[in-house]
Amino acid sequence: MPNILIVEDDTKIAALLADYMNAAGWTTRLVADGRTAVDIVRSGGVDLVLLDLMLPELDGIGVCREVRAFSQLPIIMLTARVDEIDRLLGLDSGADDYVCKPFSPREVVARVRVHLRRSGAAASQAPAASGSPFQIDRAGMRVLHKGAALALTPLEFRLLAELIDNPSRVYTRQQLLDFAHQDQRDIGDRTVDSHIKNIRRKLPDAECLQSVYGVGYRFELPL
Repeated sequence: MPNILIVEDDTKIAALLADYMNAAGWTTRLVADGRTAVDIVRSGGVDLVLLDLMLPELDGIGVCREVRAFSQLPIIMLTARVDEIDRLLGLDSGADDYVCKPFSPREVVARVRVHLRRSGAAASQAPAASGSPFQIDRAGMRVLHKGAALALTPLEFRLLAELIDNPSRVYTRQQLLDFAHQDQRDIGDRTVDSHIKNIRRKLPDAECLQSVYGVGYRFELPL
């Protein structure tokens, strides 16, 4: 399970980010100063850093430069000003991405997911679980059942791959929307029901995709 280091001295923002990262299925660790952040990354076990620009002890640019001396793990910088992004790019700070405050937590989740996949924190092609007849080919955006590819749209692939990766986990409709519509369009959460209905038609065993009354859906491996 990917581990996200959140480096933010505003406790409310840090807690909000942690809530959304945890809801996406990732573990988190929170620190409030740059020097401690560098030490934690150096000790290992971190897959991605969400890094505020303005920090005590060592600012975000300093953290990036020190981390880049020994690691290429993804770093997403959080800044309070749009015009700071141009300055950061000009300084070649070493960050992989930039998000301007105030931000949408869903947007941050989507960007984290993209960078985790690029970095290889998620396997590019692997069985979903021991004994599972399903295989996820992320590079080809395909889900295979006993070697045969299912006829999925890109949106359906994102949904089904997430569910298969986490069997028995219950997802709310809103969480599934975050995976399906990564462009952050304002779409009603009942749209997910239509997507799930279409996916069920394409599964060899539609009972794998189970409804959880009043909450959302989960994926159960076939017996």
